[in-house]
Amino acid sequence: MKINDLIFKELITRGYHKEGKKRVWNLADSKLWYITPEQAQGFLDLEKTKDYKKSIIDKEVSLIKKNLTKIIKKLPFKSCNLIDLGCGDGKKAALLIEPMNKHLELRYCPIDISSYMVSKAAQTIRKLKLGEVLEFKWNISDFENLGNITPLFRDSKFQNHFMVLLGNTLGNFDREDILNGIKDSMNKNDVLLIGNGISNSKNKNWIKDYKDEQINKWLIKIPLLLGLSKEDITYDVRFINSRIEELYIVNKNKTIKHLTRTLNFKKGDIIIVAISYKYSKEEFNKIISKFFSEVTYYTDTEQTYALALCKK
Repeated sequence: MKINDLIFKELITRGYHKEGKKRVWNLADSKLWYITPEQAQGFLDLEKTKDYKKSIIDKEVSLIKKNLTKIIKKLPFKSCNLIDLGCGDGKKAALLIEPMNKHLELRYCPIDISSYMVSKAAQTIRKLKLGEVLEFKWNISDFENLGNITPLFRDSKFQNHFMVLLGNTLGNFDREDILNGIKDSMNKNDVLLIGNGISNSKNKNWIKDYKDEQINKWLIKIPLLLGLSKEDITYDVRFINSRIEELYIVNKNKTIKHLTRTLNFKKGDIIIVAISYKYSKEEFNKIISKFFSEVTYYTDTEQTYALALCKK
């Protein structure tokens, strides 16, 4: 597989840190998950698997359907841009658009690092055939740039934003800066809906859940795009510092030369490619409340998934 310049440069820039005698390379950045169309489609294929649907998609869909009428009543506007952050294929936004379109004038604005995803989302929304739905094809490197992007969607007819951050996306970020960036991009009447998993004493079998061949099939493209081969690495999962880390262990010494630089991997090196923080309900509430003055929470009966409706 051809070495990807962006992933290679990112690893060179970040370097590694030591855990005892082990070297740990941290490439856990969601912008690297969807660089190629194959990576983007790999994630969409993962969403369709039984375990992923059960643990995330089905729970979120059920919560949205159960509480959407209440959510719509709390929106302080009659028209808005539906800003779909990390839009994926647009199917989560479609759940909102169909019923919301009966009460509000909507304009759909998908935002994603992947142009492949934005295109998929546009196709999904067009199939709803709900009349005039304007799609903005805009790709950003990270959500901290929203302050520059979201003003472009506002006009005299659609001044307000209803922003959605669904699919457990919040937990995939290593910093709370994502919430600060979203908040700074919002005007007074804008509203944000977050969907994220929460942990309780009964749902902590995470390592087993994430040691899944379908997940490996998707994530392995990152080390392959660094110039490693399947034989060079082994997929593994660990729980550390309140988060799941999905990683690859280097099986043998390997030297990779690219862009006039040389990378020397050593046997036993760890390459972290994805993280997923596991917040308790109390931790989730505490983090959200740092940034938003008015928050309404909706949780499932098992206390394993939550929606947070946030206003500045």
